[in-house]
Amino acid sequence: MPNDAAYNVTADELRQFIEQYESLEAEKKDISEQQKDIMSEAKARGYDVKAMKTIISLRKRDKDDIAEMEAIIEIYKQALGME
Repeated sequence: MPNDAAYNVTADELRQFIEQYESLEAEKKDISEQQKDIMSEAKARGYDVKAMKTIISLRKRDKDDIAEMEAIIEIYKQALGME
């Protein structure tokens, strides 16, 4: 049987980790709801939410990566007769 003092310390530490994680999950849920509210308001004002999300995604990427992706897309569009 484990030492009761060591068990209590370990259990307390485990509980703390779990509670911290759960707290972050709740914060993440709140942030997600706020993001949805922002996009709903933007949509209500006539903005294209899909385009906005694409822009947000692009802003996270490296400029060289974006340029390479756009060049490949252009090549594919030309190959498919879309230009």
